[in-house]
Amino acid sequence: MGWTDERVELLKKLWQEGLSASQIAKQLGGVTRNAVIGKVHRLGLSGRAAPSKPARTVFKAPRPARPAAAPSAPRRLAEPATLAPAPSPVRYVDEEPGTATVLTLGAHMCKWPIGDPALDNFTFCGRRTDETGPYCHEHAQVAYQPAQAKKKSSAAELARSLRRYI
Repeated sequence: MGWTDERVELLKKLWQEGLSASQIAKQLGGVTRNAVIGKVHRLGLSGRAAPSKPARTVFKAPRPARPAAAPSAPRRLAEPATLAPAPSPVRYVDEEPGTATVLTLGAHMCKWPIGDPALDNFTFCGRRTDETGPYCHEHAQVAYQPAQAKKKSSAAELARSLRRYI
């Protein structure tokens, strides 16, 4: 069945009412959903009275992993800063090859990865862990950051943040 002037006018009316392409195809009869979509596209109909379905939330794709540089020297990791007002001295942990591999890693061994997983010399720390987590004491200090003290808002900051929403 072809697109007569009456059918095109009915298509435009139903499209502006917010019906889906499938619903329009059923009402017109003799055309498919894809034929309706093609005709709407060729006619340049874009505005609709109401969406046919509620909008779904759009999820962003995760970022690709950054390429790891080949390790040339043992890595040093900084210890997290404390909440003390005076800057504390930074302590480094020498990252020499660990003693555990994926096959030898046990339940109470430190699971801190050392090196590039794509290389053959990739290992885990392997030292004895605390009862609280999967890392030894030194790596737990690097991995877990202390809770930050909440900053109290002044009246001016509160007024500024409220102006954004008014």
